Amino acid sequence: MSKHYETVIGLEVHVELATKTKIFCSCSTEFGGAPNTHTCPVCTGMPGSLPVLNKQVVEYAMAVGLATNCTITQNCKFDRKNYFYPDNPQNYQISQLYLPICRDGHVDIEVEGKKKSIRIHEIHMEEDAGKLIHDPITDCSLVDFNRSGVPLIEIVSEPDMRSAEEVIAYLEKLRLIIQYLGASDCKLQEGSMRADVNLSVREYGSEEFGTRTEMKNLNSFKAIARAIEGETERQIDLLEDGKQVVQETRRWDDEEEYSYPMRSKEDAQDYRYFPDPDLVPVIISDEWLNEVKERQPELRDEKMIRYKEEFGLPEYDIEILTASKHLADLFEETNAMVEKPKEVSNWLMGETMRLVKESEMDVDDITFSPKHLAKLIEMVDDGAINRKVAKQVFEEIFKKDVEPESYVEENGLKSMNDEGALRTTIEEIVAKNPQSVEDYRAGKKKAIGFLVGQTMRATQGKADPGMVNKILKEILG
Repeated sequence: MSKHYETVIGLEVHVELATKTKIFCSCSTEFGGAPNTHTCPVCTGMPGSLPVLNKQVVEYAMAVGLATNCTITQNCKFDRKNYFYPDNPQNYQISQLYLPICRDGHVDIEVEGKKKSIRIHEIHMEEDAGKLIHDPITDCSLVDFNRSGVPLIEIVSEPDMRSAEEVIAYLEKLRLIIQYLGASDCKLQEGSMRADVNLSVREYGSEEFGTRTEMKNLNSFKAIARAIEGETERQIDLLEDGKQVVQETRRWDDEEEYSYPMRSKEDAQDYRYFPDPDLVPVIISDEWLNEVKERQPELRDEKMIRYKEEFGLPEYDIEILTASKHLADLFEETNAMVEKPKEVSNWLMGETMRLVKESEMDVDDITFSPKHLAKLIEMVDDGAINRKVAKQVFEEIFKKDVEPESYVEENGLKSMNDEGALRTTIEEIVAKNPQSVEDYRAGKKKAIGFLVGQTMRATQGKADPGMVNKILKEILG
């Protein structure tokens, strides 16, 4: 009879910070760019070059630490982590081992209605390495140092997660906190958020941890979930066969849905850490810490409570609107102009999300201005255009951010609000369709729908359906 096992998971999450320049030099951090064009003697590790710390990196790290309930280390410093790798130009990485900037935090998650607190062991600042590009044609590896020296924070959790669902909930919570702070865009596909999964299995009820492996190369939430399931199965199979799990770093192949060993897992002493002699300690004064605290924006959890109290929106709307800071900002700015929260919410959740899906784009890439959506909502309210036309105009706002009033004017889409002209059109339609008139008068109330449809066709959809119904009922008696 096989035993019952539980999975124990801890994460190391690397986040590229949204600074304009690198952590120790003034080179650009922009993604893309021709290889080795965003480089200088400092980030290519030239002898005799000296690093100078970017203040914004420290402020972003403090902001993330405060938002994840950490204690800020007001006297922290940088250490050298020594290892040889072709994309690591100095043969060491500047990181923090002994005094990381943030410690002992937690974030709260909810999975299947159950709340759980995931502890954060520490958050430290460090520099990113370069990138090796393997060229299959010449069978050689080339190195691009554009990413070398890009500022990172590494968020190290305690081994508190027990399933892929908990891991994804934790990562989504972290991603939203960091996006709301503006500290990073957290795009997994561009590598600005990367997670390494430390995983072991043990028998249920056991207090002791099993031997863990670390999995790398995970660039989507789906890949992370699959990797956790795959590695859990692999470790249980080994134990069931009486074999041992080896502590090592493994590379997950998402297409094969299997992980491969990369190297044995080093411990801290193998990196020969020592304080970096080129960088002075970072002293965070109470004033500086308070300044950063005062600048902290409203985070998602607080926003959700406020949306319920201030706007009286349903839970479902609140969930969707606040799941992206960009969408929440669009909602608030549009609503400030029209003061119709439910109407604004409907446009964002309905038409906007439909077009986002159809265009296969990210919510954060929406470019239309709140002013134009607000104007469109006003035009529908004033009866200048009907809802059908409004949807047509909104597609143009979404794609090209057109000014709705001018667009309606130029394309002759204004509602037919001249009751006299509309009545003449309707009288003609009624005269042409005696059968529908007879059916309506005989009690078949649905027959009016056909006449409304004919009117809308005759007016090219510009008539107000409410007015059409009212006039028809008067004529049909």
